[in-house]
Amino acid sequence: MTVSDAALVSRRPAVLIGLIGEGVTPSLTPPMHEFEGARHGMHYVYRTIDLAADEGTTESLRALLASARRLGFNGMNITHPVKQAIIPLLDDLSDSARAVGAVNTVVFTDAGTIGHNTDVTGFAAALEDAFGDAPLRRVVLFGTGGAGSAVATALAQYPIGELILIDQVRERAEALAEQIVGLGGAAASAAGIDDLPALIPGADLIVNATPVGMAAHPGTPFDVTLLPGGIRVADIVYRPADTALLQAARARGIRTMSGLGMAMHQAADAFEIFTGESADRQAMLADLDDLVAAEAAKAARTTPATPAPVREAPERGEHS
Repeated sequence: MTVSDAALVSRRPAVLIGLIGEGVTPSLTPPMHEFEGARHGMHYVYRTIDLAADEGTTESLRALLASARRLGFNGMNITHPVKQAIIPLLDDLSDSARAVGAVNTVVFTDAGTIGHNTDVTGFAAALEDAFGDAPLRRVVLFGTGGAGSAVATALAQYPIGELILIDQVRERAEALAEQIVGLGGAAASAAGIDDLPALIPGADLIVNATPVGMAAHPGTPFDVTLLPGGIRVADIVYRPADTALLQAARARGIRTMSGLGMAMHQAADAFEIFTGESADRQAMLADLDDLVAAEAAKAARTTPATPAPVREAPERGEHS
């Protein structure tokens, strides 16, 4: 390499990002960001910081943020179980983070540490990509954990007549319904799994925001024979992208949305917050599709296939 070549390379923007959370080492977020950074000619490095069980404390998070800033990180993604715990340590929040009460993206600025929630914006963008912006009379959302709260917050900004929240812990669904009503959006209420036969026939959209459908939690969050024609079904699970719920819905001629769109958009939104550059969302979606397919192919070579049981009720889920 000549001196002029070295000078040219040194002028490429350098970006250092991290992901804080439990069990994040296998995350597909780092390669998604690094591939996009390479397309922009950046030295883009993304590292995972896998928390031990006792490291999700306020003091540990404060030390991590301080160390990251001192070491020159541009920002951090935040995931389970510290999306809420990180908030008191930040200087300001975006509207989306304030509305949902959780942060998944922190950017270091001259004005301080700013928290964002790109799960909210990511789901909203994916929903519009899949189904447009037609008004929805009734939406049934399964799961009101961290991911479900972000989805519900995004839905509250949509033209919805009625948002029904279902969770194994009824009190959690009721608390989220109260929070959504407070945002001034859709009329929201909690319901139980036993209410589904009466609720689903009048629904325009069903959203699964539970882990049911993931490789470690196979099956569907409810009895798919309840699905009527003309409804739409969205699943935020993207590993695998084609869940049992989506397969069953398509077999009944129902339009579906996989979790790939939300995963891509939330990563693209974070990339833009970190860098100030516009993300190539089509390319990022193709990258994610390839990463998920490669992961599935590797798992198929090493794990014997087992039949997927049907779940009777949803569980709490996170989406990082």
